Amino acid sequence: MSDRRNRERRPGRRNSFRDPMPVVLIVCEGEKTEPQYLEGYKRACRNPRVNIKTVSKTVSPEGLVQLAVELRDRAGHDAYDSVWCVFDVDDHPSLPRAKDQARAGRIELAISNPCFELWLLLHFQEHPGMQDRRRVKAMLRKHVPHYDKAVDYASYATGHPHADKRAERLEQAAEKANEPGRNPSTGVYQLIRIIEKKS
Repeated sequence: MSDRRNRERRPGRRNSFRDPMPVVLIVCEGEKTEPQYLEGYKRACRNPRVNIKTVSKTVSPEGLVQLAVELRDRAGHDAYDSVWCVFDVDDHPSLPRAKDQARAGRIELAISNPCFELWLLLHFQEHPGMQDRRRVKAMLRKHVPHYDKAVDYASYATGHPHADKRAERLEQAAEKANEPGRNPSTGVYQLIRIIEKKS
C-alpha cells in the first residue's frame, strides 16, 4: 500500500521539461553596431534560436519593416515566436507610417532616439538628457575610448543590468509625460529581455 502511495506522489514527466527558448527574428538597420551587440548578447545567453539579419544598404524604417514581414512570411507564420526591427529615429519622416505598418504586420519595434549608441551609453551612466547622435557617441567614447561602431559585447557585459533598468525608467518617464519615444529613449531593453528569456 505504501509503495503505491509513493508511486502516486511522484511528479509526472511533463514537469521535468522546460519550454524551449522563443524563436526570434531580428532585422537590423545597422551593419556593425546593432548586430555585433545583439550577436554578443545572444552568445552570452546561449540562445541559438535568435536569427539576426542585417540590411547592407540604407533603408527607411518602412523598408525595414517590409523586409521583416517578407522574411517572416517566407519562413512561414509559425517559424518565429516574434519578429523585431531595430532602428534609430534619425528624423525619418516615415516613422509614423512604419509604426502603423509594424502593427498591421505584427512586427515588434526596438527604436532608439536619437541612436542605438544611447543604449550602449546606458551601460555606463544614467541618461544624458536630450542629445543629438554625435554628442551621444562622444559621451560613449569616454567609456569605450576606441568605439567606432564596432562592438565587443564583453566591454558592455557587466553594465547590462544597469542599462536595462535605466532604459525602462526612460520609457516610463516618457509615457508618463505622454511623449512616448521622445529623446532620449530606447526600446532595445524589451528586445534584450526576449533574447534572454528561457521559457
